Amino acid sequence: MYLSSLIQSGGSTVRGLTLFWENIRVAFKAIRSNRVRAALTMAIIAFGIMALVGILTAIDGLKSTLTEQFTMMGANSFSITSRSMRVTIGGEHIRTKNHSHITYREAQEFKQRFREPAWVSVSFNASGLAEYRFGNKKTNPNITVIGADENYMTIAGQELESGRNFSQEDLAGSRHVVIIGQDIVRFLFPGVDPIGKEISLPGLKLTVIGVIRSMGASMMGSDQLTIIPISTARQYFSRPNITYNIGIMPQKSVSLDMMTSEAEGIFRIVRNLDPRDESDFNIQKSDSIIEMLMENIKYVTLAATIIGLITLFGAAVGLMNIMLVSVTERTREIGVRKALGARKSVIRQQFLYESVIIGQMGGLLGILAGILMGNLVSLGMGSSFTVPWVWVIGGVLACFVVGIASGYFPAVKASSVDPIEALRYE
Repeated sequence: MYLSSLIQSGGSTVRGLTLFWENIRVAFKAIRSNRVRAALTMAIIAFGIMALVGILTAIDGLKSTLTEQFTMMGANSFSITSRSMRVTIGGEHIRTKNHSHITYREAQEFKQRFREPAWVSVSFNASGLAEYRFGNKKTNPNITVIGADENYMTIAGQELESGRNFSQEDLAGSRHVVIIGQDIVRFLFPGVDPIGKEISLPGLKLTVIGVIRSMGASMMGSDQLTIIPISTARQYFSRPNITYNIGIMPQKSVSLDMMTSEAEGIFRIVRNLDPRDESDFNIQKSDSIIEMLMENIKYVTLAATIIGLITLFGAAVGLMNIMLVSVTERTREIGVRKALGARKSVIRQQFLYESVIIGQMGGLLGILAGILMGNLVSLGMGSSFTVPWVWVIGGVLACFVVGIASGYFPAVKASSVDPIEALRYE
């Protein structure tokens, strides 16, 4: 009895596989006989998947680039900056409270008081529209000048390509030295070593002692950056209410939260705040910036997904229309199959398979095109080749759903055709 049931089970499995491959063969035959319509439907599906996968591939590349750049710029650092409060009433911006600026004295006092194993840097933005000259050459008037100390480059994640960093003598003596970015080298020193050369700003001559290594398409604009000793910058870029930034980076692996709490406590003492007073300064961890950017990118991802799904919906409607036309054109064929003994389930499966195969072929083309286009955009941003496997699998599943949804009603209609009427159909 057991052997007999086993043989019957094996026989049904073989028949099932035979029927499956027969339905596949019939589906491909039907697709070949309607090449133009099938190709157009595949193109619509491919376009929707390409838009979805392409945009999301580019977004994944952007995320990877941002993460790498923020890691290079010291993802385990934090900064202390001043803040002011504003409110908006009826579209009108009203300043409600001014917190005092971080003065040079406060920044230096904090640097002396902070005894944790960390690099501490004091800096300020001296100018964002500087124009350097060397001989008869000059840069564009968009060069950033930062007044900083010896620890600034370490905390900012900047590296020297050549030359040296500031020494204590440079800072103590307010020496006229400068560290320049690659844009300044390109404009003023094409094919020439800039180390030791003297460049000038209006009223200030500076000797180049270092060149910053290029960070490519970095969002922080390191190629347009110049750094001069903070003591020199305070003399030549003096203005009322300069606010100084304090950067802190641990020298070893420690809890960043504990160190930020310690820094906040010390700076509250420097600012002479009462224990009941609210802190009148910001402490911002560098990883909070990347988290904020990633949060905003989520909305772009959502918009791209909606666009892709809308396109896929249009493709589903087009595929259903083609399948309905196919049912009408193949009415006589359906009648012949039924007259030869084909069951309703077999006819239904044939049309469903055809719809799913068209969807999967269009989806495959769209996925390949989307990965290619998305990575072209990513490579333009300096990112590496990326394959968004989650979205690839999601695209395959989406196309499968489109094929089932578009083919089910035509398949049911085909399986319900009366064989006698079908054989009369011209």
